[in-house]
Amino acid sequence: MSNELESLGVLSGRGRQHVGFLLCDTFAMLPFISSLEPMRAANRYSGSHLYSWQLFSETGEPVVASNGLSLPVNERFGDEWKLDRLIVCGSHSPHLPTHPDTLRMLRRLSGRGVSMGALDTGSFLLARANLIGSRRCTLHWECMPGFRQEFPQLKVSNELFEIDGKIFTCSGGDAALDMMLTIVANDHDQALASKVAELFVHTTIRNSSDSQRMSVVERDGIFHPKLVSAIELMEANIDTPLRSEELATMVNLSKRQLERLFRSHLNATPTMHYQQIRLRAGHDLLLQTSLSVLEIADACGFSSADHFSKRFRAYFSQSPTDLRAQHFGHRRIP
Repeated sequence: MSNELESLGVLSGRGRQHVGFLLCDTFAMLPFISSLEPMRAANRYSGSHLYSWQLFSETGEPVVASNGLSLPVNERFGDEWKLDRLIVCGSHSPHLPTHPDTLRMLRRLSGRGVSMGALDTGSFLLARANLIGSRRCTLHWECMPGFRQEFPQLKVSNELFEIDGKIFTCSGGDAALDMMLTIVANDHDQALASKVAELFVHTTIRNSSDSQRMSVVERDGIFHPKLVSAIELMEANIDTPLRSEELATMVNLSKRQLERLFRSHLNATPTMHYQQIRLRAGHDLLLQTSLSVLEIADACGFSSADHFSKRFRAYFSQSPTDLRAQHFGHRRIP
Protein backbone atom coordinates (compact mmCIF):
# COMPACT_ATOMS: atom_id res chain seq x y z
CA MET A 1 0.00 0.00 0.00
CA SER A 2 2.80 2.43 0.86
CA ASN A 3 4.40 1.89 -2.58
CA GLU A 4 1.07 2.64 -4.24
CA LEU A 5 0.72 5.85 -2.22
CA GLU A 6 4.27 6.90 -3.08
CA SER A 7 3.50 6.46 -6.78
CA LEU A 8 0.71 9.02 -6.31
CA GLY A 9 3.00 11.49 -4.58
CA VAL A 10 1.82 10.77 -1.02
CA LEU A 11 5.28 10.20 0.37
CA SER A 12 6.07 9.22 3.95
CA GLY A 13 8.45 11.37 5.94
CA ARG A 14 9.25 15.04 5.88
CA GLY A 15 9.66 16.88 2.60
CA ARG A 16 12.16 19.56 1.75
CA GLN A 17 9.32 22.01 2.34
CA HIS A 18 7.02 21.19 5.25
CA VAL A 19 3.70 23.03 4.94
CA GLY A 20 1.08 23.45 7.64
CA PHE A 21 -2.60 24.14 6.99
CA LEU A 22 -4.62 25.85 9.73
CA LEU A 23 -8.24 24.95 9.00
CA CYS A 24 -10.83 27.25 10.54
CA ASP A 25 -14.41 26.12 11.07
CA THR A 26 -16.47 26.50 7.86
CA PHE A 27 -13.32 26.84 5.72
CA ALA A 28 -13.78 26.59 1.96
CA MET A 29 -12.85 23.14 0.67
CA LEU A 30 -12.00 24.06 -2.94
CA PRO A 31 -9.04 26.40 -2.28
CA PHE A 32 -7.70 24.01 0.38
CA ILE A 33 -7.70 21.05 -2.02
CA SER A 34 -6.38 23.28 -4.82
CA SER A 35 -3.40 24.15 -2.62
CA LEU A 36 -2.61 20.68 -1.35
CA GLU A 37 -2.96 18.68 -4.57
CA PRO A 38 -0.21 20.52 -6.53
CA MET A 39 2.27 19.57 -3.81
CA ARG A 40 1.26 15.91 -4.03
CA ALA A 41 1.56 15.99 -7.81
CA ALA A 42 4.95 17.73 -7.62
CA ASN A 43 6.17 14.87 -5.40
CA ARG A 44 4.81 12.34 -7.87
CA TYR A 45 6.44 13.84 -10.95
CA SER A 46 9.76 14.57 -9.26
CA GLY A 47 9.91 11.23 -7.46
CA SER A 48 11.25 13.14 -4.47
CA HIS A 49 10.09 14.38 -1.07
CA LEU A 50 9.66 17.95 -2.29
CA TYR A 51 6.68 18.71 -0.07
CA SER A 52 5.02 17.32 3.02
CA TRP A 53 2.05 18.73 4.89
CA GLN A 54 0.28 18.71 8.22
CA LEU A 55 -3.28 19.76 9.08
CA PHE A 56 -4.13 21.79 12.19
CA SER A 57 -7.28 23.07 13.83
CA GLU A 58 -7.53 25.46 16.75
CA THR A 59 -8.78 22.65 19.02
CA GLY A 60 -7.18 19.59 17.44
CA GLU A 61 -10.67 18.28 16.70
CA PRO A 62 -12.04 17.61 13.19
CA VAL A 63 -13.13 20.71 11.30
CA VAL A 64 -16.38 21.08 9.36
CA ALA A 65 -15.95 22.80 6.00
CA SER A 66 -18.49 25.20 4.52
CA ASN A 67 -19.89 22.34 2.42
CA GLY A 68 -20.68 20.35 5.59
CA LEU A 69 -17.91 17.77 5.20
CA SER A 70 -15.90 16.99 8.35
CA LEU A 71 -12.13 16.70 7.98
CA PRO A 72 -9.83 15.19 10.64
CA VAL A 73 -6.58 17.03 11.40
CA ASN A 74 -3.16 15.89 12.60
CA GLU A 75 -2.69 18.19 15.55
CA ARG A 76 -3.94 21.13 17.57
CA PHE A 77 -2.48 24.36 16.23
CA GLY A 78 0.59 25.47 18.14
CA ASP A 79 3.86 27.30 17.63
CA GLU A 80 6.12 24.34 18.38
CA TRP A 81 5.94 22.81 14.89
CA LYS A 82 8.84 23.17 12.48
CA LEU A 83 7.26 24.54 9.34
CA ASP A 84 8.55 26.24 6.22
CA ARG A 85 5.12 27.59 5.27
CA LEU A 86 1.79 27.94 7.05
CA ILE A 87 -1.41 28.41 5.06
CA VAL A 88 -4.50 29.71 6.87
CA CYS A 89 -7.81 28.52 5.43
CA GLY A 90 -10.27 31.13 6.66
CA SER A 91 -13.79 30.84 8.01
CA HIS A 92 -16.98 31.46 6.05
CA SER A 93 -17.78 34.06 8.76
CA PRO A 94 -14.54 36.08 8.82
CA HIS A 95 -15.99 38.97 10.81
CA LEU A 96 -16.23 36.81 13.94
CA PRO A 97 -13.38 37.44 16.41
CA THR A 98 -10.22 35.30 16.31
CA HIS A 99 -8.97 33.70 19.54
CA PRO A 100 -5.98 35.68 20.92
CA ASP A 101 -3.93 32.48 21.32
CA THR A 102 -4.23 31.79 17.59
CA LEU A 103 -3.01 35.28 16.72
CA ARG A 104 -0.16 34.97 19.19
CA MET A 105 0.98 31.67 17.67
CA LEU A 106 0.78 33.10 14.15
CA ARG A 107 3.09 35.93 15.23
CA ARG A 108 5.55 33.51 16.84
CA LEU A 109 5.76 31.33 13.74
CA SER A 110 6.24 34.37 11.55
CA GLY A 111 8.99 35.57 13.89
CA ARG A 112 10.81 32.29 13.30
CA GLY A 113 10.90 32.92 9.57
CA VAL A 114 7.91 30.80 8.54
CA SER A 115 6.30 32.06 5.32
CA MET A 116 2.67 32.89 6.07
CA GLY A 117 -0.10 32.28 3.56
CA ALA A 118 -3.86 32.73 3.48
CA LEU A 119 -6.63 31.34 1.31
CA ASP A 120 -10.00 33.00 0.76
CA THR A 121 -10.76 34.81 4.06
CA GLY A 122 -7.57 33.69 5.80
CA SER A 123 -6.17 37.17 5.20
CA PHE A 124 -8.34 38.37 8.10
CA LEU A 125 -6.26 36.27 10.53
CA LEU A 126 -2.93 37.43 9.12
CA ALA A 127 -4.12 41.04 9.31
CA ARG A 128 -5.38 40.67 12.89
CA ALA A 129 -2.03 39.19 13.83
CA ASN A 130 -0.37 42.32 12.33
CA LEU A 131 1.67 40.21 9.92
CA ILE A 132 0.85 41.88 6.60
CA GLY A 133 2.27 45.33 7.30
CA SER A 134 3.20 47.16 4.11
CA ARG A 135 2.96 44.07 1.90
CA ARG A 136 0.24 43.66 -0.68
CA CYS A 137 -2.51 41.14 0.04
CA THR A 138 -5.74 39.90 -1.44
CA LEU A 139 -8.78 37.83 -0.54
CA HIS A 140 -12.11 36.79 -2.03
CA TRP A 141 -13.83 39.69 -3.80
CA GLU A 142 -17.04 39.13 -1.84
CA CYS A 143 -15.26 39.87 1.46
CA MET A 144 -13.17 42.84 0.34
CA PRO A 145 -15.58 45.57 1.51
CA GLY A 146 -15.59 44.21 5.07
CA PHE A 147 -11.82 43.67 5.03
CA ARG A 148 -11.15 47.21 3.83
CA GLN A 149 -13.43 48.58 6.52
CA GLU A 150 -11.57 46.65 9.25
CA PHE A 151 -8.07 47.27 7.85
CA PRO A 152 -8.14 50.55 5.91
CA GLN A 153 -4.34 50.91 6.25
CA LEU A 154 -3.48 47.74 4.31
CA LYS A 155 -2.68 47.48 0.61
CA VAL A 156 -5.49 45.26 -0.70
CA SER A 157 -5.49 44.27 -4.35
CA ASN A 158 -8.17 42.74 -6.56
CA GLU A 159 -5.73 40.22 -8.00
CA LEU A 160 -6.07 36.44 -7.99
CA PHE A 161 -3.17 36.06 -5.59
CA GLU A 162 -0.29 38.02 -4.13
CA ILE A 163 3.18 36.73 -3.28
CA ASP A 164 5.02 39.52 -1.48
CA GLY A 165 8.08 38.35 0.40
CA LYS A 166 7.13 35.88 3.10
CA ILE A 167 3.43 36.74 2.85
CA PHE A 168 1.32 35.06 0.18
CA THR A 169 -2.45 35.42 -0.07
CA CYS A 170 -5.08 34.12 -2.45
CA SER A 171 -8.62 35.08 -3.41
CA GLY A 172 -9.82 31.50 -3.04
CA GLY A 173 -11.61 29.09 -5.33
CA ASP A 174 -9.43 27.55 -8.01
CA ALA A 175 -7.15 30.60 -7.93
CA ALA A 176 -5.35 28.68 -5.18
CA LEU A 177 -4.24 26.22 -7.86
CA ASP A 178 -2.66 29.03 -9.90
CA MET A 179 -0.92 30.39 -6.82
CA MET A 180 0.50 27.01 -5.82
CA LEU A 181 1.64 26.29 -9.37
CA THR A 182 3.49 29.60 -9.28
CA ILE A 183 5.03 28.64 -5.93
CA VAL A 184 6.11 25.24 -7.34
CA ALA A 185 7.70 27.02 -10.31
CA ASN A 186 9.51 29.44 -7.96
CA ASP A 187 10.65 26.63 -5.67
CA HIS A 188 11.82 24.35 -8.51
CA ASP A 189 11.17 25.15 -12.17
CA GLN A 190 8.46 26.00 -14.65
CA ALA A 191 8.67 22.58 -16.30
CA LEU A 192 7.56 20.84 -13.10
CA ALA A 193 4.75 23.36 -12.58
CA SER A 194 3.57 22.81 -16.16
CA LYS A 195 3.50 19.03 -15.68
CA VAL A 196 1.40 19.47 -12.53
CA ALA A 197 -0.96 21.86 -14.32
CA GLU A 198 -1.41 19.42 -17.18
CA LEU A 199 -2.18 16.60 -14.76
CA PHE A 200 -5.13 18.64 -13.46
CA VAL A 201 -6.29 19.56 -16.98
CA HIS A 202 -5.34 23.15 -16.16
CA THR A 203 -4.18 24.26 -19.58
CA THR A 204 -3.19 27.80 -18.60
CA ILE A 205 -1.51 28.90 -15.37
CA ARG A 206 -3.09 32.26 -14.69
CA ASN A 207 -0.99 35.23 -13.60
CA SER A 208 -1.57 36.90 -10.26
CA SER A 209 -2.79 40.02 -12.09
CA ASP A 210 -5.70 38.24 -13.78
CA SER A 211 -9.08 39.46 -12.57
CA GLN A 212 -10.99 37.68 -9.80
CA ARG A 213 -14.36 38.53 -11.26
CA MET A 214 -15.95 38.33 -14.65
CA SER A 215 -16.08 41.60 -16.51
CA VAL A 216 -19.35 43.51 -16.74
CA VAL A 217 -19.61 42.16 -20.29
CA GLU A 218 -19.35 38.53 -19.14
CA ARG A 219 -21.35 38.96 -15.93
CA ASP A 220 -24.25 41.09 -17.15
CA GLY A 221 -24.18 40.61 -20.92
CA ILE A 222 -23.60 44.32 -21.51
CA PHE A 223 -21.45 45.12 -24.54
CA HIS A 224 -21.71 48.89 -24.99
CA PRO A 225 -18.22 50.12 -24.02
CA LYS A 226 -19.31 53.42 -22.48
CA LEU A 227 -22.09 51.79 -20.46
CA VAL A 228 -19.58 49.20 -19.23
CA SER A 229 -17.21 52.00 -18.21
CA ALA A 230 -19.98 53.83 -16.34
CA ILE A 231 -20.96 50.69 -14.39
CA GLU A 232 -17.31 49.96 -13.54
CA LEU A 233 -16.98 53.52 -12.21
CA MET A 234 -20.09 53.00 -10.08
CA GLU A 235 -18.69 49.76 -8.64
CA ALA A 236 -15.39 51.48 -7.84
CA ASN A 237 -17.05 54.43 -6.04
CA ILE A 238 -19.42 53.02 -3.44
CA ASP A 239 -18.80 55.19 -0.37
CA THR A 240 -18.84 58.52 -2.22
CA PRO A 241 -21.27 58.15 -5.13
CA LEU A 242 -20.57 60.09 -8.28
CA ARG A 243 -23.30 62.35 -9.65
CA SER A 244 -24.81 61.40 -13.01
CA GLU A 245 -23.25 64.51 -14.55
CA GLU A 246 -19.80 63.41 -13.33
CA LEU A 247 -20.28 59.89 -14.65
CA ALA A 248 -21.39 61.18 -18.03
CA THR A 249 -18.37 63.47 -18.32
CA MET A 250 -15.98 60.69 -17.30
CA VAL A 251 -17.25 58.40 -20.10
CA ASN A 252 -17.46 61.26 -22.60
CA LEU A 253 -21.25 61.42 -22.88
CA SER A 254 -23.90 63.97 -22.08
CA LYS A 255 -26.13 63.28 -19.08
CA ARG A 256 -29.07 62.68 -21.42
CA GLN A 257 -27.08 60.20 -23.53
CA LEU A 258 -26.05 58.31 -20.40
CA GLU A 259 -29.64 58.12 -19.18
CA ARG A 260 -30.77 56.86 -22.58
CA LEU A 261 -28.13 54.09 -22.46
CA PHE A 262 -29.26 52.92 -19.03
CA ARG A 263 -32.93 52.95 -20.02
CA SER A 264 -32.40 51.00 -23.24
CA HIS A 265 -30.00 48.35 -21.80
CA LEU A 266 -31.07 48.08 -18.14
CA ASN A 267 -34.54 49.62 -18.01
CA ALA A 268 -33.36 51.87 -15.18
CA THR A 269 -31.97 55.32 -14.61
CA PRO A 270 -28.27 55.68 -13.74
CA THR A 271 -29.28 56.79 -10.24
CA MET A 272 -31.48 53.74 -9.72
CA HIS A 273 -28.84 51.28 -10.95
CA TYR A 274 -26.14 52.96 -8.87
CA GLN A 275 -28.31 52.70 -5.77
CA GLN A 276 -28.86 48.98 -6.39
CA ILE A 277 -25.09 48.45 -6.60
CA ARG A 278 -24.64 50.29 -3.28
CA LEU A 279 -27.46 48.35 -1.63
CA ARG A 280 -25.89 45.04 -2.68
CA ALA A 281 -22.61 46.25 -1.20
CA GLY A 282 -24.47 47.06 2.02
CA HIS A 283 -26.00 43.57 1.98
CA ASP A 284 -22.50 42.05 1.86
CA LEU A 285 -21.26 44.26 4.71
CA LEU A 286 -24.21 43.28 6.89
CA LEU A 287 -23.27 39.61 6.54
CA GLN A 288 -19.49 39.97 6.60
CA THR A 289 -18.83 42.56 9.30
CA SER A 290 -19.96 43.64 12.74
CA LEU A 291 -20.30 47.27 11.59
CA SER A 292 -23.44 49.04 12.75
CA VAL A 293 -26.20 49.81 10.27
CA LEU A 294 -25.20 53.48 10.52
CA GLU A 295 -21.58 52.68 9.66
CA ILE A 296 -22.66 50.51 6.74
CA ALA A 297 -25.00 53.22 5.47
CA ASP A 298 -22.08 55.67 5.51
CA ALA A 299 -19.75 53.16 3.80
CA CYS A 300 -22.29 52.75 0.99
CA GLY A 301 -22.89 56.43 0.43
CA PHE A 302 -26.28 56.87 2.13
CA SER A 303 -27.02 60.04 4.05
CA SER A 304 -28.44 58.26 7.12
CA ALA A 305 -29.22 54.84 8.58
CA ASP A 306 -32.94 55.53 8.11
CA HIS A 307 -32.50 56.32 4.43
CA PHE A 308 -30.39 53.18 3.93
CA SER A 309 -32.86 50.98 5.84
CA LYS A 310 -35.84 52.30 3.89
CA ARG A 311 -34.19 51.69 0.51
CA PHE A 312 -32.82 48.33 1.67
CA ARG A 313 -36.28 47.10 2.69
CA ALA A 314 -37.78 48.23 -0.62
CA TYR A 315 -35.10 46.35 -2.59
CA PHE A 316 -34.62 43.18 -0.50
CA SER A 317 -38.10 42.99 1.12
CA GLN A 318 -36.61 42.92 4.62
CA SER A 319 -34.81 45.35 6.90
CA PRO A 320 -31.06 45.23 7.54
CA THR A 321 -31.65 44.04 11.12
CA ASP A 322 -34.05 41.31 9.92
CA LEU A 323 -31.43 40.09 7.45
CA ARG A 324 -28.84 39.81 10.21
CA ALA A 325 -31.25 38.09 12.56
CA GLN A 326 -32.12 35.56 9.85
CA HIS A 327 -28.47 34.91 9.00
CA PHE A 328 -26.90 34.89 12.45
CA GLY A 329 -29.78 33.57 14.54
CA HIS A 330 -29.24 34.41 18.20
CA ARG A 331 -25.83 36.00 17.65
CA ARG A 332 -26.97 39.60 17.79
CA ILE A 333 -25.15 42.14 15.64
CA PRO A 334 -26.54 45.67 15.76
